[in-house]
Amino acid sequence: MTQQETPRLRVVVAPDSYKESLCAADVAAAIAEGVRQAAPEAEILSVPMADGGEGSLDAVLAATKGERRRAVVLDANGQPCEAAWGWLGNGTAFIEMAEAAGLERIPPAQRRPLRASTYGVGQLVLQALDAGARRIVLGLGGSATTDGGAGLFQALGGHLFDAEGGELPPGGGALHRLSKVDTNKLDGRLASVQFEIAVDVDNPLCGERGAAAIFGPQKGATPDDVAFLDKALAHFAAVCREASGRDEAGTPGTGAAGGLGFVIKSFFQAEFRPGVELIADLAELDQALRGARLVFTGEGRMDRQTLLGKTPAGVARHGRRQGATVIALAGSLGEGYEALYEVGVTAAFSVVPGPMELSQACHDAAALLRERARDCMLLWLAGQTGH
Repeated sequence: MTQQETPRLRVVVAPDSYKESLCAADVAAAIAEGVRQAAPEAEILSVPMADGGEGSLDAVLAATKGERRRAVVLDANGQPCEAAWGWLGNGTAFIEMAEAAGLERIPPAQRRPLRASTYGVGQLVLQALDAGARRIVLGLGGSATTDGGAGLFQALGGHLFDAEGGELPPGGGALHRLSKVDTNKLDGRLASVQFEIAVDVDNPLCGERGAAAIFGPQKGATPDDVAFLDKALAHFAAVCREASGRDEAGTPGTGAAGGLGFVIKSFFQAEFRPGVELIADLAELDQALRGARLVFTGEGRMDRQTLLGKTPAGVARHGRRQGATVIALAGSLGEGYEALYEVGVTAAFSVVPGPMELSQACHDAAALLRERARDCMLLWLAGQTGH
């Protein structure tokens, strides 16, 4: 580099999606356009992010240039649906469980909390095995199920028998009848696969903070359903402990996605990791951040809960380690969002300029993001030059 040359300003754009409005890649594109309007010469690196829940597949594929594949599987109610999964190469597959057993797939009037099954998620795992996967990254979140992963276990060749030797029907509501877990016919390829489970909660399988108590009501479970499911999951855990020799019911994260991670942790090689950290690794966020002076992140709503494993908090921590300024842009800022300043966010802004209907804000999200990113960039540049 000659004396006349100066390094280009590097700006990293690493947001989550704006739910019901823009996917993470589109949010990143809008922010990048706003940055470019203010700083045409800047080097802008877009790294779409997620925390393991809905939208994670899109973010991972956008960031890694992975291949989207599709399969017809069973949804949570046992009806055929088309679900996508990702092939990232080098023996790695990414599965977002909500693609198969997601709550948003099931209209509220059709939700069946006692019978909803993760069987379709197991079918996606089989698709990944057929492709040669040796590492399967599984994003939990947004599930319609509370079956402890029983459906996935059955799809992979396991059997769950009642006292008369019959196979249990789908759903967590049947688990109280479980008498025997049979692993003899599990797919043999699973022995050489490493599961990495992306979670953003630390709930155990059962109890006051368990899968049924905390997440069951949003899936349509009544108070009686919650109590019934919690007892059924506790019984399921006890029988699984006898079969696997592993007691995972109290492991933090096993209550995510209706307990899906519980059965994987009990019977397969599996590691739980915070979703945003796992996806940051897949997307090579730290590599992008090297030399960056400014980072943009954000999601649809930011408040105190954003600290609990959500994307802006995770990106801020990574950005702070690199010494970068971190600007967070949200559709709205809720109570306690200032806590994000403790983990590395330099400043946070709502993209909405004034009172606006939610539907209008969602419709105009790309334009609002461009404008706010441009304004923030202009202010940051002014601060660097002193005028």
